[in-house]
Amino acid sequence: MTIGSVGRSLELFFIDGKPEGMQTAEVFNWTGHVLLFPRTRIKAALERKEARYTGVYLLLGEADGAPLAYIGEGEDIADRIRSHDQKRDWWTQAVLVTTGANTLNKAHVKYLESRLVEIARSVKRWELENANTPPRPGLSEAAQANMESFLSYLLMTLPALRIDIFQEFAKPAKTQECEAPTNGTSHSPLFELILKKHGLSATAQLEEEGFVVLAQSNARLRWVGESTADGGYARLHEQLRASGVLVEQDTHCVFAKSYAFRSPSAAAAVIIGQNTNGPKAWKLAGTSETFREWEARQIDAATTEPA
Repeated sequence: MTIGSVGRSLELFFIDGKPEGMQTAEVFNWTGHVLLFPRTRIKAALERKEARYTGVYLLLGEADGAPLAYIGEGEDIADRIRSHDQKRDWWTQAVLVTTGANTLNKAHVKYLESRLVEIARSVKRWELENANTPPRPGLSEAAQANMESFLSYLLMTLPALRIDIFQEFAKPAKTQECEAPTNGTSHSPLFELILKKHGLSATAQLEEEGFVVLAQSNARLRWVGESTADGGYARLHEQLRASGVLVEQDTHCVFAKSYAFRSPSAAAAVIIGQNTNGPKAWKLAGTSETFREWEARQIDAATTEPA
């Protein structure tokens, strides 16, 4: 379900001239068309021709302070959205996924709906209002391959619209020996965060996916900082516990899987249980050099090397 590591050109168009308004997203050589709009622009969105096409849609919002979503499909998406506007008052954004030439049929979108629900449930980042996972329709082998390719492009496009419901940050635990680099030249050096006072010890590596805290690292049992000014890290701590990435063990939590954080600060905050300056807290394994100092060395080396 991947499209490789070749660069892709993504075109975002701000229909209202502002990022909080309606947006479209398209990828070169992909037939898909994505329309994102806030609920306040529902009339204008449903007046667009693609809203009458066959496709899948996402309703995004919150309930009881937690992110909530609904995934559906329809041969005329506008009719489905109108129905949800009357029955569901929690959603604040909607995403319509169609094709520019309206080439998807009912079986196609039912397949996409089923797969999207499966993925969202496996990732466990958002709660789903869908009562169950719809069954996949009987598509030919070729049609299934086409829909999986379509899905790969869609899953690449949605994060560009800041929609992370399908993003898998948890990584399977892998058995590998990671020696602490002595000169910081390793492609993926090992960093550590140790708090002897609280019995916490964690290791992490900088990878393409982000700052990856490795499986078996320790974290605080509960968030102890101020949840009103935590930048969302308190909620992230709760989400990782709920999804099984963090598992309670005696007086602390253990990472059951490696997990890719967006930054060293996000990783440190979840581990320590309060806002933390990650670049200063993480140290190059076996040294006293902070992540910030290590990063500065990499930048200096890059800017002094001949082009």
